[in-house]
Amino acid sequence: MPETAAILSWTLQQEIQTPADVAQLLVEGETPVASFKTFRDSATFTTKRLIVRDAQGITGKKVEIYSLPYSAIHMWSTENAGGMLDRDAELELWTKAGHIKVKLTKGADIRRIDSLIAWAVLHSH
Repeated sequence: MPETAAILSWTLQQEIQTPADVAQLLVEGETPVASFKTFRDSATFTTKRLIVRDAQGITGKKVEIYSLPYSAIHMWSTENAGGMLDRDAELELWTKAGHIKVKLTKGADIRRIDSLIAWAVLHSH
């Protein structure tokens, strides 16, 4: 696969409880599956999509929300140095919208994320 520049890049830090305000973003029949802390906010895998909240500015009052339906993901790859909690783990998504890189810090399990993506994408197509 040719190398393409990522249009978005997020970093998942560790698994957390689903933030309460994510509930207002869900549609009928959609439920949260797992949430992760990001550098500025959170990322939540639901039964239908990946929702990334990105608080911006000094006060964090401005919030940008990215919604990636699993049906938009064409392919993904995961990479790590072999350890379950490797600091250099990375997930790449090739989507209808472009190429997305997701970095994982030591607190995020790459195999858990890989299985979440596999479950989500393979059940949405």
